[in-house]
Amino acid sequence: MPTADQAVRPAGWRPIAVGRTQARGIAQVALSANPWTGLLFLAALFADDWRIGVSGLLGTVASTATAAALRSDRGDRLEQGLEGYCGCLVGIALLVRFGASWRTALLVVLAAAVCSVLTTAAARLLERPGLPVLTAPYCLVVGVMTIALPEPTAAPAAAVARTAGPSMADIGHAFCDNIGQVFILDKWYAGLILLAGLLVTSWRAAAAAAGGSALAIVTACAMGLPADRLSEGLYGYNAVLVAIALAATFLAPTPWTAGYAALAVVASVPFTTAWTAFAQPSGGSPFTWPFVVTTWLFLAAAPAMDRPGMSYGKAK
Repeated sequence: MPTADQAVRPAGWRPIAVGRTQARGIAQVALSANPWTGLLFLAALFADDWRIGVSGLLGTVASTATAAALRSDRGDRLEQGLEGYCGCLVGIALLVRFGASWRTALLVVLAAAVCSVLTTAAARLLERPGLPVLTAPYCLVVGVMTIALPEPTAAPAAAVARTAGPSMADIGHAFCDNIGQVFILDKWYAGLILLAGLLVTSWRAAAAAAGGSALAIVTACAMGLPADRLSEGLYGYNAVLVAIALAATFLAPTPWTAGYAALAVVASVPFTTAWTAFAQPSGGSPFTWPFVVTTWLFLAAAPAMDRPGMSYGKAK
């Protein structure tokens, strides 16, 4: 395993190595270190909107470059893309919030740089409890900027939520958009490209994402949540990430952990709904806080349970 000094040596910055690191940075949004997964994820961003693809890539590069310049990388975090994924999400979120402009691009670079520092701080703080950083730095940085900075134009009035039950079309869109909204994408086919990227990583990761999306839909329907917001994936993207984290990344694959992950997925849906209601008055969003907190709680509880596979050692 390379040291931090080795990770930032000039020899490590050959074009192919740089490209691989950036691709992994995008893939790590869904807890994958596969560069081919990252390339498919990037294709999904450009398929949704080329500006989202550019801004996500800009954030990834800025965050990774900051970590390299400050030599804040420890172990092989830089090479594995663990210094870039929060920057990727920052770039997408700010583009969606403020629109495409040179000011937004500057904000993306600065915010992604701050995100890199917060990622290092979070890694140190969470080292003792043994919890992964996940997307907490992204949530903190974008949450602050969303509340602190005014939108460039007045936001349109929110549409009245449709209370009728979801149609089959709603359910189909929800299944895809639950995955797409992990990257704040609203095109159903972008979600399918992301699912294909997960399949490149492993069939278990893809199955976890698909299962998490389906279970989130069932939970949202049982709660009677608005069909239009359900179809947009607003209640399920955190559930998808929770499923990937617990069923395909941090816990050993056993029937017990599958059931444990399913319980966490169900819990993440009302958590997302409550966090949305809490954030709306200030113009904010839950982002991926429900995923972060749900995963932390279930990982922290797992070692205390005397069941096969209920411990983890792959926290990033």
